[in-house]
Amino acid sequence: MNQKELKELIEFLIEKDIAEFELERGDVKVRVKRAAEPAAQAPADRIITVHPAPLAVSTPLQAAASAEAASAAPPPPAKVEEKLHMVHSPIVGTYYESPSPGSPPFVKPGDQVEAGQVLCIVEAMKLMNEIEADISGEIVKKLVNNGAPIEYGQELFAIRPKK
Repeated sequence: MNQKELKELIEFLIEKDIAEFELERGDVKVRVKRAAEPAAQAPADRIITVHPAPLAVSTPLQAAASAEAASAAPPPPAKVEEKLHMVHSPIVGTYYESPSPGSPPFVKPGDQVEAGQVLCIVEAMKLMNEIEADISGEIVKKLVNNGAPIEYGQELFAIRPKK
């Protein structure tokens, strides 16, 4: 099975919404298992955790004390959330932050980048694929370590868009 046949098979499985598939041809065995799409989730920068409250308060005195303590505590300061642009990997492969071992990284947090500027390299099947910025702005965070395997759609960089 060559790369083109494998790619066509995967596209077919996605199109038909098949979650798991296994094929065995002679000495070649292919198994594809897709993760289920998560139900509508909050964006990653707005995840809210809810902890269950105690079910009952044993005495009215304790209830009054806890109500008083709750009203006495100052509310936490409102955190201003900025909207960051995420750069995603267009392919599966290995992430490299520099053009060659020992070279300085293409970008680091705090760097200003322009749209089209190379941010990193993703190696896939011995091919080096340059990943470029799709907007201009400041690199806020690098989300992957050098040499790490990455998945399709995985977040690589957070960029604060230029105003």
